[in-house]
Amino acid sequence: MPEQKGNSGGTNPWLIAVTVSLATFMEVMDTSIANVALRHIAGSVGADQSESTWVLTSYLVSNAIVVPISGWLASIVGRKRFYMSCVAIFTLSSFACGLAPTLTVLLICRIIQGIGGGGLAPSEQAILTDTFSAEQRGMAFAIYGVAVVVAPAVGPALGGWITDHYSWRWIFFINIPVGILSLTLTSILVKDSENAKNEHKKATEGGIKVDYIGFAFLAIGLGSLQIVLDKGQEDDWFGSTFITIVAILSFAGIAGGIFWELCVAEKPIVDLPLFRDRGFLFTTIMMFFTLFLLQSTTQLLPQFVQEILGYDATKAGLTLMAGGFVIMALMPVVGGLVRKVQPKYLIAFGFFVMGLAMRHLAGFAPVVSFRAVAVARMFQAAGLAFLFVPINTLAYANLPPGKSNNASALINLMRNLGGSVGISLSTTLLARRGQVHQDRVVSSLTPTAIPFQTQLRSLTHRWMAQGFDSVTAAKRAMATIYHGVQTQAAVLSYLDIFTVLMFFSFGAIALSLFLRRISPGKAPAGH
Repeated sequence: MPEQKGNSGGTNPWLIAVTVSLATFMEVMDTSIANVALRHIAGSVGADQSESTWVLTSYLVSNAIVVPISGWLASIVGRKRFYMSCVAIFTLSSFACGLAPTLTVLLICRIIQGIGGGGLAPSEQAILTDTFSAEQRGMAFAIYGVAVVVAPAVGPALGGWITDHYSWRWIFFINIPVGILSLTLTSILVKDSENAKNEHKKATEGGIKVDYIGFAFLAIGLGSLQIVLDKGQEDDWFGSTFITIVAILSFAGIAGGIFWELCVAEKPIVDLPLFRDRGFLFTTIMMFFTLFLLQSTTQLLPQFVQEILGYDATKAGLTLMAGGFVIMALMPVVGGLVRKVQPKYLIAFGFFVMGLAMRHLAGFAPVVSFRAVAVARMFQAAGLAFLFVPINTLAYANLPPGKSNNASALINLMRNLGGSVGISLSTTLLARRGQVHQDRVVSSLTPTAIPFQTQLRSLTHRWMAQGFDSVTAAKRAMATIYHGVQTQAAVLSYLDIFTVLMFFSFGAIALSLFLRRISPGKAPAGH
């Protein structure tokens, strides 16, 4: 198969890459920016903390439903038209989110925002694939990688700062100028390639037939799965009737959707046969593991420094920022290397570095400096930089003609699922392991335990020296010891999770052996 040439319509392709990355950066950042503002949102719209978490879940559910069908939608509507529609929907709904007077209105607006955001990243990848030649594509995906990896790191810090200094509503309003700029530049610079026009023509030949049953299966299956992953730990997993019912719906929807799309549908809404290609299948699995590791640590590190070290939201977010700078510096380097080195070897190296970074995090102590946490994140970010570009390069290397839209949808589906599973698993392990460690430590606090009794007497005398009577001093001493137990248990549970993530990282190296070898810089990409 001959090497594919880029098609930028006479426009500088790097301008196109930056233009389409703007909206993707904005959308990916929005999945994490609201996390730190939930308390403020709950107080403002008259909701409790549990109800406010639906602000996150509602967005993720609608986003999860749209991502897998975004390839079909782009083919039906036309790629540029679909991309601009997604940007417009996302921007307008962001404005509505900022104005929402009640939780119900905010949730409706977040659902619409998720619908608009779901098509942005897949469309960007498809645009980049057609705009750049195979030789340039590594550098193009480096720009995309910066948007996808740096955005979750920037989100908590920016969201915390905006919430602390202005209002939670501004975490949505800041999307408006970016959206307007993206729409303006896209309308001027981006043109549908011949490949995109051919996909649109083929998809609309003989009229548009909508696979309503396939869509219903996937909407129920993936939407329910996202609810299970996002609310499972909060509702005690299968101890909750609600989670059990939603999990059953998820299994039935996904299983039914796979059967229908592969065996029954005349014009499937999701191109599942792409997974029959071993190279494409394993690269999407690599993408799943990459986001699994990225989002797990992006969730855990700010929690660790807030819970254990007492950082505020802004400072906690800043611990992730240094890693973003490392990724921005290394992505272009990896974009150049992918033209000279087998991508599968770069991926294996990236997971190896990630594993070492997890091992380093698993050695943290209850007292650790801001610099140490930031350096650990930079170490991890160095590994991440060696994953995104090679994975995307391999994913598009041997696609059949006219499949870039569908491939982008499936890759981003695995990206989203990896992130959701990673966050859910880390949250669950944190709670479960924390309880295990607390039980173990408390079991040693007995009247016959000399170290415990010595510490209790020492603390009691200290409180009595400050003027408290013996009974109050003893109660305060016990409270101090219990707080120390909770802190110790929490630290140990975080270290347990980092150890688990280390094993996942090293395990992914073994899976990288199944990836296909390609000719560096001349990856065939038939569209």
